[in-house]
Amino acid sequence: QLQLVESGGGLVQPGGSLRLSCAVSGFTRDDYAIGWFRQAPGKEREGISCIRSRGGSTNYADSVKGRFTISRDSAKNTVYLQMNSLKPDDTAVYYCAAGGWGLRVGVRCPVARYEYNYWGQGTQVTVSS
Repeated sequence: QLQLVESGGGLVQPGGSLRLSCAVSGFTRDDYAIGWFRQAPGKEREGISCIRSRGGSTNYADSVKGRFTISRDSAKNTVYLQMNSLKPDDTAVYYCAAGGWGLRVGVRCPVARYEYNYWGQGTQVTVSS
């Protein structure tokens, strides 16, 4: 079983930056992905980025490419999402999740929500003046 806990959300002005953290606990032998997702009111949950647990390769949605960076600290079992140049449209509840089990070498981790089955509780990010 895996547990994921997000932190770092809050209120930030447009153009500002925020770093979210996802603390992962539990054990698995499989290669898998940690993904970041967000859901704004009345909208579908959107995949933002992901990182593979072993090789550390990443994937990004076009909407955040160049602004957001996903990274990991394996020693701390923590995945980060550095968010720069934030826009009001980035306002959402942000979730981290574990999934993409048994990824093959050379395959990008998925940013589709149906590929993930362990979810954190979410952290609110509000971008507003």
